[in-house]
Amino acid sequence: FLVSWSIRQLSSVLVFLQQWYTSTMNLLGTWLTDRMDLQLHLYQLKILIRIVKKKYRDFRLQGVLDSTLNSKMYDTVRNRLTLEEATASVREGGMQGVSMKDSDEEDNGN
Repeated sequence: FLVSWSIRQLSSVLVFLQQWYTSTMNLLGTWLTDRMDLQLHLYQLKILIRIVKKKYRDFRLQGVLDSTLNSKMYDTVRNRLTLEEATASVREGGMQGVSMKDSDEEDNGN
């Protein structure tokens, strides 16, 4: 009885985490889409890169499936932030250690 209850609890938590990840990534993607014709301020860009990288890593560690993590919305957000990062690097002369690329390299290495 206790084992089946624990499995149901873990399953419920995983479903909750997947829904949370998806809804917050959709919210972020919508926010970026609404501002498609506006360039992000350097501070906004740095914070968003940190948020997306941390969110991806933390939810992956909690067992959220790659199919959920690597959704179309995640790709849209990642592509937009990568483009903004390239623009900011040319405009500002660098991102001072904050990069979307770091996230890709760390995830592929693990």
